[in-house]
Amino acid sequence: MLDLNGASALVTGGASGLGRACAVKLAAHGAKVLIADLDEAMGTVAAGECGGSFVKADVADAEQMQIAVDAACRLAPLRAAVNAAGIAHAMRTVNREGVPFDLAQFEFVVRVNLIGTFNCTRLAAAAMSKTPPRTDNERGAIVNFASVAAFDGQIGQAAYSATKAGIAGMTLPIARDLSSIGVRVNAVAPGLFDTPIYDKMAAQGIDAVALKARLGESVLFPKRLGYADEVASLVYELLTNSYMNGETIRIDAGVRLPPK
Repeated sequence: MLDLNGASALVTGGASGLGRACAVKLAAHGAKVLIADLDEAMGTVAAGECGGSFVKADVADAEQMQIAVDAACRLAPLRAAVNAAGIAHAMRTVNREGVPFDLAQFEFVVRVNLIGTFNCTRLAAAAMSKTPPRTDNERGAIVNFASVAAFDGQIGQAAYSATKAGIAGMTLPIARDLSSIGVRVNAVAPGLFDTPIYDKMAAQGIDAVALKARLGESVLFPKRLGYADEVASLVYELLTNSYMNGETIRIDAGVRLPPK
């Protein structure tokens, strides 16, 4: 097992939602957490919640993420990285009015989700390669966030699904690349989870409670949205279980997303 007590852990997208739950979980097990996010206000609060630090950074920017990685390394040897930062933009490839998907938006989603995840992975792994090896010459572990949309993409999810499928697709090659330096890589593919996005919907006048109940009915069992801590628990297991490598694991209570 990879002991993270006293080690540093980098969490991108840790200001809210699933990333924040992962940061809290890691801190609860003794890791020194560095949250990297663009939301400075929420990121600072989240870092305070887990007794960690915050760096404002664009995950797809090499210089900004290097600063974040360096900050994590100053806390303690970097042994864990969780790349949870991501965005979505829903639009049909061509809508009913004949308007094609905005290419700039497609490129932006790819930049943040796919390029950003790879950027953070490569920089975190490079830092881990310089740490003293532990049992089995293990130096660290990385967990990236894919999504069930990588496999069950819905109408309007072409950009989002492409990026999440890319994350799933690069998991094994990266794990093979990093095996020589003793760093493991896995990915999680969450299904329908109760995150702050529903609070934002409620603020816009949408009946979020009814929406969550309807979505929960589509889940196989249990018939509800997932809890953020359930993802965080799986992420922690993938980080610490030394025999988990090169895998993309769905955590979705058996749901298979319909076309819409």
